[in-house]
Order: sequence, then C-alpha cells, then structure tokens
Amino acid sequence: MSKTNEIAITEENVMNKIYYIRGQKVMLDSILAELYGVETKVLRSPQAIPH
Repeated sequence: MSKTNEIAITEENVMNKIYYIRGQKVMLDSILAELYGVETKVLRSPQAIPH
C-alpha cells in the first residue's frame, strides 16, 4: 500500500504551527487537517481521523 499524500512531520514543524491565544495552546483546524491528511470538515467526525 503506497501513500501519495505524505508530508514530513517533524517536532519542529508541529511546534511552529502551535499558537498561544489567551494563554492556551491552539492549532488551526486547517493545519491539523493537513497534518492528518484529511479535509477540514472531516475533523468534525473523530471516527474518520486515522489513528
């Protein structure tokens, strides 16, 4: 099985995409969807996110 939509995920890459808003660590849904390789709307259905 080959993966065609692979991206390199490094700790530095992820840490640079975490923002602090009102003292909370947050990540934009579009960035999280990109990391999981899904569309943003899929994040509303946790069963659809690959584990």
